[in-house]
Amino acid sequence: MTETEAEPGGYGPFAIEVEHLTKRYGEHTVVSDLSFVARPGRVTGFLGPNGSGKSTTMKIMLDLASSESGRATIGGRRYRDLPDPTAIVGALLESNAFHPGRSGRNHMRILADADGIDLDRVDELLELVGLGEAADRRVGAYSLGMRQRLGFAGALLGDPPVLVLDEPANGLDPEGIHEMRDLLRARAAGGNTVLVSSHLLSEMELLADDLVVLNKGRLVMAGPLAELQELATLVRASASARLQELLEAEGAAVEREGEELVVRGMPITEIGERAFDAGIVLHELSPHAGSLEERFLHWTGSPERRDEDGTEEEVQP
Repeated sequence: MTETEAEPGGYGPFAIEVEHLTKRYGEHTVVSDLSFVARPGRVTGFLGPNGSGKSTTMKIMLDLASSESGRATIGGRRYRDLPDPTAIVGALLESNAFHPGRSGRNHMRILADADGIDLDRVDELLELVGLGEAADRRVGAYSLGMRQRLGFAGALLGDPPVLVLDEPANGLDPEGIHEMRDLLRARAAGGNTVLVSSHLLSEMELLADDLVVLNKGRLVMAGPLAELQELATLVRASASARLQELLEAEGAAVEREGEELVVRGMPITEIGERAFDAGIVLHELSPHAGSLEERFLHWTGSPERRDEDGTEEEVQP
């Protein structure tokens, strides 16, 4: 096994492993005892309300911030200890990390030159992300979506097996989001590790294989998307309150949505039988797969937004 093939958790050579991570700014805890794994060959969606600690966690992964305790590793090593970090990890954390007077092409050429990458790769990537015609324009004149495309091109420059992307679809139009989704799915299909944070829950339903959900710096849910969405049963009944009490007494998880009940943890046939035995008339009994938005609000308690531009506001020293 080579030094870049360490498999401490058995998740593959380039898994991202976060173990008991805690980060504080003064008396404010931004990340609290956080543990999760992003595996190769899968897109991991990193979700949470504004200020939940996602960006801070990503910065710690890339050694741009320190932690009070715990660790974040890539292939079993901290980012700084990787033999060639930029060849292993491609990152997009800031949409404004560019000199406004440089052209997009010159920005990419500087990155390529610093990493010893053939300049032909620059033109290839600018075309790939849809900036071929705008490559010689000053970055200061780019829209937010164009800067996101340029940042994405920079993350892909070294053809890395790991991508860490913070809100990569921010500012993109529907066509751009679709193109980025296809690119990220293709990267994962090729065995790469892709970690993506996003506020676009509908997009995560189409993109992610796995989800990691934070709230107030703590892990609240993690696992395969299909399992976390969890098929439920939609029930409309003549005595919904009494039926809810009955089903909860039998161990089912019941959420009320107006006069409708969404029931989890009990087979649909058993729900019907319990209602029949209690003499409760059912008006509807049907399978119900909750949307990711519904589940997200349930997991995080529908928190108030802390800002209006889709960025995290984390307390800084």
